[in-house]
Amino acid sequence: MPCLKRLRKRPCYITAPQRTHLLHHSRLAAFFLSLPSTTTTEMAPVNNAEDANNEVKGGPTTGLKGLESIAPLVRSVEENPDPIPAEVKGTIPHWINGSLLRNGPGKFEFGDTHYNHWFDGMAMLHKFNIEKGQVTYISRFLRSDAYKKNSERDRIMVSEFGTVTMPDPCKNIFQRFFSRFEMIKPTDNGNVNFIKYKGDYYVSTETNLIHKVNPENLETLEQVDWTTFVAVNGATAHPHYDPDGTCFNMGNSYGGKGTTYNIIRVPPEKLNAEDTLQGAKILCSIAPSHKSHPSYFHSFAMSENYVVFIEQPIKIDLLKIVTCKMRGKAFCDAVYWDPKLETVLHLINKHTGEASPVKYYAKAFSNFHQINAFEEDGFLILDLCSSDDGLALDIYSLQNLRKSGEALDEVYNSMSRVFPRRFVLPIHVTDDTPTDQNLNTRSCSTATCVKKDNTRVFCQHEDLHGDDLCHFGGLEFPLINYERCNARPYRYFYGCGFRHMFGDSLLKMDLNDKSLKVWYQKGLFPSEPVFVASPDGVEEDDGVILSVILSPSQDKGTFLLVLNAKTFEELGRANVPVNMPYGFHGVFSASA
Repeated sequence: MPCLKRLRKRPCYITAPQRTHLLHHSRLAAFFLSLPSTTTTEMAPVNNAEDANNEVKGGPTTGLKGLESIAPLVRSVEENPDPIPAEVKGTIPHWINGSLLRNGPGKFEFGDTHYNHWFDGMAMLHKFNIEKGQVTYISRFLRSDAYKKNSERDRIMVSEFGTVTMPDPCKNIFQRFFSRFEMIKPTDNGNVNFIKYKGDYYVSTETNLIHKVNPENLETLEQVDWTTFVAVNGATAHPHYDPDGTCFNMGNSYGGKGTTYNIIRVPPEKLNAEDTLQGAKILCSIAPSHKSHPSYFHSFAMSENYVVFIEQPIKIDLLKIVTCKMRGKAFCDAVYWDPKLETVLHLINKHTGEASPVKYYAKAFSNFHQINAFEEDGFLILDLCSSDDGLALDIYSLQNLRKSGEALDEVYNSMSRVFPRRFVLPIHVTDDTPTDQNLNTRSCSTATCVKKDNTRVFCQHEDLHGDDLCHFGGLEFPLINYERCNARPYRYFYGCGFRHMFGDSLLKMDLNDKSLKVWYQKGLFPSEPVFVASPDGVEEDDGVILSVILSPSQDKGTFLLVLNAKTFEELGRANVPVNMPYGFHGVFSASA
C-alpha cells in the first residue's frame, strides 16, 4: 500500500510537461481510498499539485470505486449558542480579526417526517470568531417561520425545494382535499448564504423572503419581503457589490404581464435605522426565450459596466409549479434540463438599464457560480464554472448522499464534472462587424466568438485549467480576492476539488500558466474557501484562505483551517468538538 508523503516546505507549480508526465504515470482507480485506514488528524496534508497527483493513482475521475460514506455530513445536529473555545494547532496570524460566517442545512427531519433533498434542511448559522490567534465557535438555527411552524407541530409544515408538505392530518377530510389545490407558499428557510445590504447582514435562500440577523450572536432579527419593495418572486443569494456599496441582484417575477428576469439595484445608504431594502429598484427586465418555461439561475456575473445574465437550459415548468401540491410533487419536479437548447448570455448596462440587442449564444451548459467578469480591449471576459449537463439538482437528494458502497460510486460516476471556463464577448457589435469569423483578437485566449447576424454571436469557451484538474474532479465553489479583483483583471482563483459528492480538496489556480496548488487530506471534506486579505498585503494573493473541514469518519472532528493563500501551506487549524453538516456558502466579517 502506498503511504502519504510528508508535506514539503515549498509547494511547486505544475508546468505543461510535468502535467503530461503526471498524467502518463498516474492511476486514479484506487485514488486515496486504497490507502490504509488511519486516524485522519494524524495524516499530513498534501498541499502541492505534484504530491497530490502522486497520491492520485490513475487518470480522470471516471469509474471511481470505494468512495467513503458521507452520510454523517447530512445528519441533523444540535445548535451551540454558547461560545466554544477551539484548540489551536499551529499559528493563526494575529492580524486576522473578525468572523467567518457560514450557512447551510442543519436539520433534516421533524418528528417522523423527513426532507428529501440536501437543499431542504433547516438553515443553521455558524460563526468562527477569530481574535489574536484564538478561535471560538457558536451556531444557531435561523428562527424562520418555516422552522417555527415545523417545530411547533413536530412535523414538516412548509414545503421546500425537494419536499412537499402533505395535508395536515388535524384538518377534516374536506379541508385536506381542498388544501391540495392551494399554491405552494414560498419558504423563508434562508439556508444558502450570508449577504449584506446597507451594512446589515441577512441570510437568504432564493425566494422573496430573507432574514436580517445579528452577526455577533447569530440571533434572527427580522423577516424582510422583497415584494414589499420590488415586483419579484425571489432573488438570488449571490448579489454583487460596487466599490461604493451599491448592490446588484437578480430575481424572477411571474404575473399578469408574464414572466421576466429582473436586475435589481439596492442603494448603499440607509434612510434611517429601520431601513432594510428601501430604495431598491428594478434596473432592467428581460423576457425569457420561453415565457412559460423560464430558466433557473443561482447567480449572475458583473463587470464594471455590465450585468451578465446566463439563461441556461435548466428550465422551470410553470404549469407544474402551479399544480405541485395537487400532484403531490415538490418544486424540484418542475425543474428540468433541456440539452437541445443553447445557453444565452445577456449583457445589461448597469448605468442605463438597457439590455444589449446582441445576444451571445453557446452550446448547452449549466452554471451555478461565476468566478469573475471584467472588460478589456473592447471585450467582456466572463469566467465561470460549468458542466455539460444540468442534472446536479436531481443528484443531490438525501437518498443519494446517504448511499454507500457501489450505490454511492454509481451516483458519483453518473455526474458530469464542473470545470472553470472563459468566454470572450465582443461588446461593440455593429452592422459593420464581419460575420463568420472569430472576433476574438486576444492573442492570450483560445476562446472564439463569431458573429452570425446583427443580434447573434456564437461563443465557444476556453478551459481555465490544465489536464491535472481532472485528477481532482473539477472545481466548484470558486472564489477570488473580491474586494481587490471583482470586475477587474485578476490572476488567481480558489475553489474546492470534487472527487466526491462534496468538496474533498482545496485548490488554487494561477491563470498565468494554469498551474495548481492543492490542499488535500484523505477523509476530510473542506467547505467553500474564503479569502481574507492581509492588511499590509501588496500582491493579489497576500492573505489567507479559511475553510471549515469536516470528517464523516471522526466524531466531532470539525476544524477551521487557515492556509497561506500565496503558498497554500497550512498555517494553523482550530479544532472545535462539534459535528456539522456540509453547508453551502459564507463570508468573512471583519471586526471594526
